Amino acid sequence: MSLSYLYRCALYLLGMVINFLGVALIVKSAMGAGFWAALFTGMSQHFGLTVGIWYGSFQFVFIFVNSYLLRRRPEYGAIIPLVLEGIILDFWLEKAFKNIHLTADPLYVKLAVLALGVVCVGLGVAIYIVPGFPRAPVDQLFLAFSERFNWSIGVSQTVVAVMVAGAAFLIGGPVGIGTAVVTFSLGTVIQFWHKRLAFLNRLCFPQDMWYSAH
Repeated sequence: MSLSYLYRCALYLLGMVINFLGVALIVKSAMGAGFWAALFTGMSQHFGLTVGIWYGSFQFVFIFVNSYLLRRRPEYGAIIPLVLEGIILDFWLEKAFKNIHLTADPLYVKLAVLALGVVCVGLGVAIYIVPGFPRAPVDQLFLAFSERFNWSIGVSQTVVAVMVAGAAFLIGGPVGIGTAVVTFSLGTVIQFWHKRLAFLNRLCFPQDMWYSAH
């Protein structure tokens, strides 16, 4: 097992941990759910079943949506990050931040936690997509839009977020200020970190540098 492969594994896990730290902070900010959470919560309230079941069902469907957009075979390996994400998110929400409640805190505290959450999600996603390992279908979705329509990562993420947040609003999901902030800022934040972490690609794939030099 090569050192570069171990490095890619470490980056993959680190990106997930930072990403879902951010997700947990957004949830705990009490400023409104993120756009995906708002959609799945709204569907649970109106059509029954749990948020987790809707989350898993949509993720499974997106495996085939991404396959269509990218014109490739379905990436069944996406099940791996789904399991890892569930474990990591549960750690942050049910262990690390279980007893933290900001509902009665001043607005500036909630906004600060929300902003920190968005920064962490953007940083985590930017790190997590570098190694080239299977991504969760909802994360692969905006990358599929980017590749299919030749959009920047920031634009693709924002387009997906607006569509999802709009659907959440239409079905009465818990859309709030936090939802709007995440919807319109996350794509820019991911793009910001993606550009500044370009050097990670060279560390993950040193052979590409060698080939490009010959």
